[in-house]
Amino acid sequence: GIRLAPKEKVEIPVLFMPAEMKIYKIQVVIHVMRENGENWPYEVTAESDTDLFRNVTVAENGETRGILWIYPIHGTPEGPQQKSVVIRCQARQRLEQSVELLLMGVMPAETALPDAGNSAMGNTEESSNTPEVTDGSSATLEFLYELQYQSDEIRSQLDSSVGMQLLQKEWDTESRIVTLIFNVVFAPSKPMRNKATLVVQCTAGGLWKFPLVFIATEPEVDDVINIVAVGLNKESIVGFKLTSQTR
Repeated sequence: GIRLAPKEKVEIPVLFMPAEMKIYKIQVVIHVMRENGENWPYEVTAESDTDLFRNVTVAENGETRGILWIYPIHGTPEGPQQKSVVIRCQARQRLEQSVELLLMGVMPAETALPDAGNSAMGNTEESSNTPEVTDGSSATLEFLYELQYQSDEIRSQLDSSVGMQLLQKEWDTESRIVTLIFNVVFAPSKPMRNKATLVVQCTAGGLWKFPLVFIATEPEVDDVINIVAVGLNKESIVGFKLTSQTR
């Protein structure tokens, strides 16, 4: 019963309050009819485009009674805010560290809606190559993950110095907690302090974000240069070579 004047806009509120960590799918359908109740003269016939049948309602005489706009909506629940994981290494050194992350409220894949895999993250820089998580039944869990950065500048600093690989997955079916163990390699070339976010998505539904802080401390002193004075008000010169790490 909403009346709209020409060029007028209407906002359609959509509330999402998930009860479980799984994919939710709905359709918002807008049905528009003329205010005076008349039909549009266009007739939908058997030869008409098949998509047209889905987008119009037809009166008994074959004329167009109403026009439909259909908007599919996929809802992905997101886990609660997690504490930051700090990874610290001295510049020009290499750190290899195991990081254990807990995913709360994971649903078995068999309880997810059909085509759940379609809403998984695309173009991930890092993805799962290890066997699926299983509890001994037919239900399996697959995860996708990627590192996200706040800016391109931070990405350029961390891309070449950070590597992540998913090593192990463990699923406690009673508590519905999945434990993911990542191997993190951090090899900074200079001192820095940057933040990144590890985003983990389950193909059965659910999104978890883990803040990471990468800290590279000052490197060790390369060498000590001693300059011996040859006399007062006289110059002493010492030469040494520097090698660039990049082009």
